[in-house]
Amino acid sequence: MGKLFSLIVLVALGYAGIYFYYGVVVEREIQEQLDSRGLSSVSVDNVEYGVLAPVSSSADIAVTVTYRGAQATLDFAVQGHPLFSDEVSIEFDALQALRLGISFGQ
Repeated sequence: MGKLFSLIVLVALGYAGIYFYYGVVVEREIQEQLDSRGLSSVSVDNVEYGVLAPVSSSADIAVTVTYRGAQATLDFAVQGHPLFSDEVSIEFDALQALRLGISFGQ
């Protein structure tokens, strides 16, 4: 029983590492695509994806980006696997939300 529990804990820790690293790789890839299109002042704040995204070859992700106080949540479709595949395609799908930050300078 103890060996089974140890194995489950080991597998869970491994999957947690892959899940975290998947987000880092996707965030870096989206930021590189924004920079290559001349949008280097747009920053990627948050990447959200499903629990099974790191083990599938296609996933839907939501990315929160910020530009000068305005914030938008964008949907992207990832085809291929950012960790294990050479061919990865990240395509814009839809705009989920747009929040405009209005600041009044003094």
